[in-house]
Amino acid sequence: MTNSMLKIVFLVVILALILAWYLSFSATRLDRLHHRVETSWEHLDALLQRRAAIAIEIAHQPDLDPATYVLLASAAFQAREASIVERSEAESSLSQSLSLIQSEADDLGDAITPSLLSELTTISAKIKVAVNIHLEAVNAVKHLRSKLVFRIFRLAGHAPLPLRYSFEDDIA
Repeated sequence: MTNSMLKIVFLVVILALILAWYLSFSATRLDRLHHRVETSWEHLDALLQRRAAIAIEIAHQPDLDPATYVLLASAAFQAREASIVERSEAESSLSQSLSLIQSEADDLGDAITPSLLSELTTISAKIKVAVNIHLEAVNAVKHLRSKLVFRIFRLAGHAPLPLRYSFEDDIA
């Protein structure tokens, strides 16, 4: 082989190594983003479950009127027991019920323990932050997966595209 052929072979090998490194780096980055979506969803789910538990505690307050009890308890139980398909509607319903309770907190007077209302306010604020973090992670994955190199080389593998739920727009 001539000297110029060796240079071309060497250049092709270097370019192939750079491409392999770039694809490996990109796939690792996408994998970390998918992991971030999963962990942010787990954290959000834990907060939503805690919110439903607080709603059930509020519903079981002894001085609460029966209509409020039924409204709040049914929304909380639906949110806790909803399948992934029904989750969005159930969480939206619970959000509406809780916002009604919070807006009428003064009218309800001593029917609800102030510490429960305080805990509800705190958990609601945490949920807003968790929803924003989760939506940011979902958008980052969707943006990265929309790039041509990720589609051509199938760097996402068989990982499903992350979902956005409509209740996240209600809470955020």
